Amino acid sequence: MIRTYRSPLAIALVVALVVAACGTNNGSGAAGGASGAPPSAAGSQAAGSPAESGGASPAANLSGDLTVWAMGNEGTKLSALADAFMKDNPNVKVSVTPVDWGQAVAKLQTAIAGNTTPDVSQMGTDMMGQFGASGAFDPVPSDIDSSQFFKSAWDTNMVGGVASGVPWYVETRLLYYRTDIAEKAGITSPPATWDDLAAMAKAMKAKGGAKWGISLGTKNWQEYFPFLWSNGGDVVDASGNPALNSTQAVEALTFYDSFFKDGLTPKSVPEGFDITPAFVKGDNPMFFSGPWHLGLIKDAGGASFDGKWAIAPMPKKATATSFLGGSNMVVFKNTKNRDAAWAFVKFLADPKTQALWYKTVTDLPAVQSAWDDPDVKGDPNVAMFGDQLKDTKAQPVSATWSELSSAINDTLEKMTTGGVEPQAAADQMQQEATSIGVK
Repeated sequence: MIRTYRSPLAIALVVALVVAACGTNNGSGAAGGASGAPPSAAGSQAAGSPAESGGASPAANLSGDLTVWAMGNEGTKLSALADAFMKDNPNVKVSVTPVDWGQAVAKLQTAIAGNTTPDVSQMGTDMMGQFGASGAFDPVPSDIDSSQFFKSAWDTNMVGGVASGVPWYVETRLLYYRTDIAEKAGITSPPATWDDLAAMAKAMKAKGGAKWGISLGTKNWQEYFPFLWSNGGDVVDASGNPALNSTQAVEALTFYDSFFKDGLTPKSVPEGFDITPAFVKGDNPMFFSGPWHLGLIKDAGGASFDGKWAIAPMPKKATATSFLGGSNMVVFKNTKNRDAAWAFVKFLADPKTQALWYKTVTDLPAVQSAWDDPDVKGDPNVAMFGDQLKDTKAQPVSATWSELSSAINDTLEKMTTGGVEPQAAADQMQQEATSIGVK
C-alpha cells in the first residue's frame, strides 16, 4: 500500500503513481544496463514538494518542452513522475518516450550521431563510458551534492574526471539460500566468509540432499568481480591500468573455479534456464542475485515456502564487496531547455520522489536519505540490500566496456568449462584488457 504524505504534491504523486501502475507489470525485474538484469532522511524532511526540497528552480522560472527517454519498465511508468513534476511546474511539458533495453544502444548512437538526442535520458551505469566518450553529456551542475548518493553509484557518472550524470536507482547482489536444506546439512547460520561459503555448498549437496551446492554463472563477470574486489583486487589499478592478473585476481579466480572443479555448481544449464523454480525445488539451494528475486521467489514458492529461505550479505575475504548496478540520468549538451532538464533530474533525485519511485517499481533508491523512509526500510530483506550497498563497486567507466566485458566472459567460460587454469585465465584477461583498453 502506498503511504500518503502531508504535502499536497506528495499526495498528488501517490495518486499519479497508483494510476500509472494499473494495467502494467508489478516490479521492475532485472534492470537493464549494468544492473544486468535492474540506495538518507525523507521522513525527517520538511513538508513541501519534492521539486522544492530538491532545489529545483521555482516554477515561474521554468517553461518549455522536455523530451525524456527511459528504458524498460521504468520507461512505461516514468510518466507518473513526469505528471507530478508538471503539476508543480505548469509551464513545462514533459514527454516520456519508453525505449526497449534491446534497442537502447542503437537508438542512442543514432540520436547522438544525428544531433537528435532528447533533453534527458536514462543511462545504464555500464553505458556511461561508451556514450560519455562522445562528449554528448552536459556536466552536472555544481549545486547537486554528490555526498547524498551512494559513492559507488556516483562514481559510475565520472567520465574523464567530470561528473556527467546523476544516479537514479541502484541495485546490488546478495546470497539467496535455502535455510531448510542448510539446517538438514547441519548449518544454522549464513556463510560469513569464503571458507564458510565453500563448506556450505559442499554440505548442501552432500548432506542436505540438494543436486548442487550453489549456482554460479560460467561466464558472468558480474558474479566474478565481487570475489575479485573482496580479495583486495580490482579491474584497474590506481593509475587506471588493467590489473586483471594480479595475485588477488588469480586467487579470486581459483576460488570461483573451485566450485566448478568440485562439482558444486553446474558447468552447463538448459537453454532458458530459470534459477527461481530450481531454487524453490531445492536443486540449486544457493545463488547470488538482486532485489527482484525477493518477489519472484515469493510468487513461485507461495505462502508455504516462507521460512524455507533467506538472504545474506556477500561472504567476506579482505572485504565483503558486492556488485553495484542500476541507472543514471543524464542531460544532453544540445538540450534547448537546460534549466528545466536539470530541474527534472533534481526532482527525480529528491528523497521523497526516490521513496515513491521505489514503492511503484521497487527500484532501490540511489539517494541514501531515501532509505530512512518507513516504506523502504520496513522490509528487513530490502534493508539488507541497503546495508550491502555501502560496500559495493561497479565496473570501470570505460568507452570500451561492452567489448571488454564480453571478452572477460569468454575467458571465464574457458576456465569454468574448458579446463583453462586460473593463472592462464587471468593472464588472458589482462592481455585482452591491455589490447582493448579500459580507459
